[in-house]
Amino acid sequence: MATYTSIVLMLIGLYGLMAKRNLIKKIIGLYILEGGVILYFISVGYRSNANAPILEHGMENVVDPVPQALMLTAIVIGICVTALALSIAVKIYENYHTLDVEELKRHL
Repeated sequence: MATYTSIVLMLIGLYGLMAKRNLIKKIIGLYILEGGVILYFISVGYRSNANAPILEHGMENVVDPVPQALMLTAIVIGICVTALALSIAVKIYENYHTLDVEELKRHL
C-alpha cells in the first residue's frame, strides 16, 4: 500500500513542478516529489516479520539497513536543497518583485 501512496505523491509533486507558474509552488512540488521518492525506497526495502539488523547468533530474517541509511541522508540533503531554493526565491522576489516564471523570462 505504501508503494502506491509513494507513486501518487511522486505524481502530485511532478504535477506541481510542471503545471504551476509560481516558484514557491514549484519548490513545494519538488519537496512532495522528494517525499514520494523517499517513501518508495523505504517501502521497497520493507520486509514483513523481519528483525532489526543487530546481528546475533541464530537470527536469519533481518532487514537490510542500507536503504534506510541512504534515505536518512536524502532527507537531510532535501531539506538543504529546499532551504536554498526558498532563499533564492526570496532574492528573486526582492530583485524582480514577482515569482511568476513567465514574467521572470521577460525580465531576462
